[in-house]
Order: sequence, then structure tokens, then C-alpha cells
Amino acid sequence: MRDTRPISWIKAARKDFLDFPEAAQRDALRALTIAAEGGMAGMAKPLHGLGSGVFEVALRSRGDAFRVVYAVQIDHEIWVVHAFQKKSTSGIKTSKADIDLVIDRLKRLKDALR
Repeated sequence: MRDTRPISWIKAARKDFLDFPEAAQRDALRALTIAAEGGMAGMAKPLHGLGSGVFEVALRSRGDAFRVVYAVQIDHEIWVVHAFQKKSTSGIKTSKADIDLVIDRLKRLKDALR
């Protein structure tokens, strides 16, 4: 039997996630479950520049792009720190504003859990 880690959410990320289309929510939850069981879904990739253990799930639904960012090295939990609809016109790169928000939320989360 696998040791499944709990999945926790920053409140703002959960609120934004609930605005995703149902299909995108379902796919993201499937990817998070795989992470909680110690794996990595094919739609997840490391989010570079934020240290190890931070991943981004890329989702497509009804022609739109959605992202869920989670961290695996905080406590014994999977922490979802950001969920957003990608609106960048500059290709696949995540915007600086979204990266800055993830950095800020990770810092605040780590401070709160000390």
C-alpha cells in the first residue's frame, strides 16, 4: 500500500481553482493525486527557477490554458500554491507576475509553518 500524502491548498489558489471548467479541475486533481502518491503526472513539469520540488500542471480545456502550481517539499504535504488561467501571449512561458506570486506564497507558507 502506498503512503499517500495529504493535499493542502492556499485559500486563494483553491478559490481560483474552483473557477476552472470541470474537465480542467478533474485533470488537475488526477495529477495532484499522482503527486500525493509519489509520482509525477505527464502533464506536470518542474517550474524552473524556484528550487527543486515546485511543479506546474499544464491543462487545456475548451481552447483555454490553465495552470496549477504545487510544492512537494513543504512539510509532509502537497501544497497547491497557485491556480490560474494562462493568458500570456508570449508562448508557453509562465508570466513574471505569476512566478512572483508563487514565490511570495511559498515564502509566506514556509514562514507560517515554522
